[in-house]
Amino acid sequence: MIIPKTREEIELMRESAQIVSKTLGMLAPEVKPGVTTLQLDKLAEEFIKDHGAHPGFLGMYDFPNSLCMSPNAQVVHGIPNDTPLEEGDIISIDCGALKNGFYGDHAYTFAVGEIAPETQKLLEVTKESLYIGIREFKAGNRVGDVGYAIQKYTEDHGYGVVRELVGHGLGANMHEDPEMPNYGKRGRGKKFVEGMVVAIEPMTNLGTRRIKQLPDGWTILTADNKPSAHFEHDVALIDGKPELLSTFSYIYDALGIESNEEDEFRAKTYD
Repeated sequence: MIIPKTREEIELMRESAQIVSKTLGMLAPEVKPGVTTLQLDKLAEEFIKDHGAHPGFLGMYDFPNSLCMSPNAQVVHGIPNDTPLEEGDIISIDCGALKNGFYGDHAYTFAVGEIAPETQKLLEVTKESLYIGIREFKAGNRVGDVGYAIQKYTEDHGYGVVRELVGHGLGANMHEDPEMPNYGKRGRGKKFVEGMVVAIEPMTNLGTRRIKQLPDGWTILTADNKPSAHFEHDVALIDGKPELLSTFSYIYDALGIESNEEDEFRAKTYD
């Protein structure tokens, strides 16, 4: 059952989402060769707590850390460890925060130094597909409209769209209805309703869409060991249109990147 949020609840969710956004922005300049994902995890845990929130992933379903850190062929749910990042790696950082009874949850895939051109293209297309999907999150549309848009765009570029892992509704629980697959058919699935909040998160593989899981019970990898990219935003349906609660602007500010990609989905600017 979809749980619509009041405007007041959406503003509380925006606060949680912005804590995640600021955490990713804080981490952005720290993502470099030689740093370990465990070091980044510790920084994030302290930062989230310093902002009056609880790390949303820590202890959830017995997950041992505050961040899901998934380098290279890892799709999602990678566990932070002591292995240093290397020049040419990519790393998906998925972060959650719980404050005022509501969750924020979004993700960004970072380049570690200079990366291969084909990997850079994967990152660009996956992020573009996120916004293509968000545009379909509007009054009158259904879950399948978002999934179809993401799938068509990424598959047209020759990439594999992961089927087994999906986006989701968000609120007082990290995972609420509806599930938000990154594939589908137009006009299918649950209809969007005013006030709902979802996490839309394309997971796109350079090669096959097929995946496998490590014995740790968490880490998901591509079946062919080719790179995978993951980008995620929290989006509310307000006045029939999608509005971002999260932002990549803190990442871009930290890395000196200029972008207007979020402008059409933002009702507010943030300091």
